[in-house]
Amino acid sequence: MPGGCSRGPAAGDGRLWLARLALFLLGWVSSSSLTSSAPSTSSASFLASAVSAQPALPGQCPQPCECSEAARTVKCVNRNLTEVPADLPHYVRNLFLTGNQLAVLPAGAFARRPPLAELAALNLSGSSLEEVCAGAFEHLPSLRQLDLSHNPLVNLSAFAFSGSNASFSAPSPLVELMLNHIVPPDDRRQNRSFEGMVAAALRAGQALRGLQRLELASNHFLYLPRDVLAQLPGLRHLDLHNNSLVSLTYVSFRNLTHLESLHLEDNALKVLHNGTLAELQSLPHVRVFLDNNPWVCDCHMADMVAWLKETEVVQGKARLTCAFPEKMRNRALLELNSSHLDCDPILPPSLQTSYVFLGIVLALIGAIFLLVLYLNRKGIKKWMHNIRDACRDHMEGYHYRYEINADPRLTNLSSNSDV
Repeated sequence: MPGGCSRGPAAGDGRLWLARLALFLLGWVSSSSLTSSAPSTSSASFLASAVSAQPALPGQCPQPCECSEAARTVKCVNRNLTEVPADLPHYVRNLFLTGNQLAVLPAGAFARRPPLAELAALNLSGSSLEEVCAGAFEHLPSLRQLDLSHNPLVNLSAFAFSGSNASFSAPSPLVELMLNHIVPPDDRRQNRSFEGMVAAALRAGQALRGLQRLELASNHFLYLPRDVLAQLPGLRHLDLHNNSLVSLTYVSFRNLTHLESLHLEDNALKVLHNGTLAELQSLPHVRVFLDNNPWVCDCHMADMVAWLKETEVVQGKARLTCAFPEKMRNRALLELNSSHLDCDPILPPSLQTSYVFLGIVLALIGAIFLLVLYLNRKGIKKWMHNIRDACRDHMEGYHYRYEINADPRLTNLSSNSDV
């Protein structure tokens, strides 16, 4: 992975001013050493070239960007930047760095002198970010909105939003955090849980206690780690749509008393159990969106169906339909009652196919066995007769010995004949 978590690209602001001072002194020395015949022309040309080589002064626009001081906006969009520009104007309130090649966002990436005290909205979406280091967003006291969507984040530091040391860092000013579609390719996950990595960044140091909007859509989440939302008591909007969530058993919404919207559309939810239903019902302002999930309408769905008929929490609940079993497909959940919900064994299609194939193989083996018996029927008949005769002779011998042992006269006769 390119780069690393060392320090930001603007850590050398002091050296930048020293370079400017040195250029000025060189120009003054050169102008004083020139001949008196053309002093003004030579010194002026030298100073002009020196000034043209200097970086932009604070308040001016970085070379690859577009700036509007009136709108307090700087746009560095699709410029293939590999680091955050060092000479951002101090007035910037909205900063767009989308469509670049940043790869790594190091600690103090936005630290400036004077600081970017008014920066409130930062958009880094689609900038090929693979690593966000601890303290990457330090020294941004007014940052309210951060968008890291559409970046293949292989490494999101647990202290990315809380500073390099969460124990001594001030709470983050973030109000809105967008982390949509940040899942890296499977071959870049470094044998670690992606869900766990994101959860650690959200929990660290209680830095995000003021967060009100969290978007985690399109991240292929299979589950939500336990207590992933425990340190977000101020959350009002939670977007988890278009993931692969199969259950909400382990996650708790109990402390999200201010939650107003919960988006769970386009996941793999099959049923919501009683614990989750009770927690959602206890939230006073929440609206839940559950469209396009493969609901399994069996006996385990009875409690959820009863809850749906009574609650006003679920938006568009009339659109919710069964996906399984086949006989219940496209039936509206609100139209079901207990007589419709049974627990007949439902085999997945792959297992059904396996059983069909096994049955065909066993039938073929049975047919071959019967064919062999038919072709050898004469030999088998003779073999059975031989076995019958052998058994009959053996039984007659047993019967003869029994009669001798049972009759004393025959016993004595047998003894005399032996003598």
